[in-house]
Amino acid sequence: MLCSCGNELDYSQCCEPVIRGKLPAQTAEQLMRSRYSAFAHNEMDYVESSHHPKTRKDLDMDGNRKWAKNAEWLGLEIVDVSAGSETDKTGIVEFKAKYKINGKATTHHERSEFRKEKGTWYFYDGEDLNNVTYVREAPKVGRNEPCPCGSGKKYKKCCGAN
Repeated sequence: MLCSCGNELDYSQCCEPVIRGKLPAQTAEQLMRSRYSAFAHNEMDYVESSHHPKTRKDLDMDGNRKWAKNAEWLGLEIVDVSAGSETDKTGIVEFKAKYKINGKATTHHERSEFRKEKGTWYFYDGEDLNNVTYVREAPKVGRNEPCPCGSGKKYKKCCGAN
């Protein structure tokens, strides 16, 4: 069976040895991939142990267990990797985790920070990129207000008529 993380390797040759503690994750990306596979295979003890000890107290393991168990895991896309090599102490991995829950396909898009301490990589923190707030550069123009282009028409009859 191919590994859930998206590598073209069998699970037993890819993430399973890392999840089972037979091999350490060598890079931040490898840890990210193994954590995704752990969710897909409901290996929640690994998800908890690969979380940095300083932030582990913030975990909702009951919620994570329910989520992992009830989701159909559809794939992992690594969007970007910054640092996180075997010689680094920190790394950033941006990813999209695809899953289906209650029949609805969803993508979790996150930028995660990883830290390596005493030779072991840990997930430290993540920034959810799904709900990025849009900030307007100009004030909002109402439909019935004068068009900002200076035509003298209402916005809805001018530049907003699309």
